[in-house]
Amino acid sequence: MPDAIEMIIEPRERDLGGFTVRRLLPLATRRNVGPFVFFDHLGPAVLPAGKGIDVRSHPHIGLATVTWLFDGALDHRDSIGTHQTIRPGAVNWMTSGRGITHSERTPHTEREAGHRIEAIQTWVALPRSHEEQAPNFQHYPAAVLPKLALEGASGVLISGSAYGHHSPVEFPSGICQLVLTAEHDTTFEAPDADELCLYVVEGAAEVEGRHVGEATMAILSPQRPCRVKLTAGTRIMFAGGEKLDGPRFLDWNFVASSKERLAKAAADWRASIAGAFDGTWFTQPPGETHWIPFPGDPQPPGIDHIPDDHDEKHTEWRS
Repeated sequence: MPDAIEMIIEPRERDLGGFTVRRLLPLATRRNVGPFVFFDHLGPAVLPAGKGIDVRSHPHIGLATVTWLFDGALDHRDSIGTHQTIRPGAVNWMTSGRGITHSERTPHTEREAGHRIEAIQTWVALPRSHEEQAPNFQHYPAAVLPKLALEGASGVLISGSAYGHHSPVEFPSGICQLVLTAEHDTTFEAPDADELCLYVVEGAAEVEGRHVGEATMAILSPQRPCRVKLTAGTRIMFAGGEKLDGPRFLDWNFVASSKERLAKAAADWRASIAGAFDGTWFTQPPGETHWIPFPGDPQPPGIDHIPDDHDEKHTEWRS
């Protein structure tokens, strides 16, 4: 019988000055799982009163971003005019297409009081047919997302299809992303997908008898059935879907099916900064005056909330 696990990925941890980010994808030996080309686990972290997360305005092309919160809150603002606070159980689905700029910051209430935050952030590569589509944003409150109830485990279907449920989150190719928490020791089948990973947020899992520890990702083989065993209290995320329709290249916050398109995006961002975001390819979200330069370029003056010595580290948690 073939091995149920193709690959185990251990996290690469970064200390961002008050909280830790664990990066799983991309990896030199594994660039994506289905359309998922980026996978970060932020926290858990407790931020004291007066402290918060401030990801200044930055651009994206060729992808959709998803931030799934287990704890905390974030204010999203983007260049198409969206201002939306996200809290646990809801989905902010931002599609960059040919280009969008956005920021994410701790809301005022949580910043004043102090709060705990934990999140998983993923990027999903758009099919080549949609790479240059108009940017858009959709918010899906917790009430509209399908609730999953397996034997001994429960959770939420974030996007795509699994276990006979279908998420309202729209994406132009096959996708599957869901979270499950074990109420007691339990075993169930992994969902079907061309490519699929299992990430252990908290606790421990077994895939056909192989141990998968906390903060570890297992790339599953396509064989089914594939039995997953969780110990009580374990929380996991499945992510995957159809195989990509060709290779994807990543540079900073840009995803594209050609390196030439990445170079154009970098030039467009620099030109937008030089043009003060007035009539340029990328523009600022309403109310935002701060931005992140292309890596290696000079930092802008007057950075808010972020100490200069942590600035580039902070932007490693990209959204």
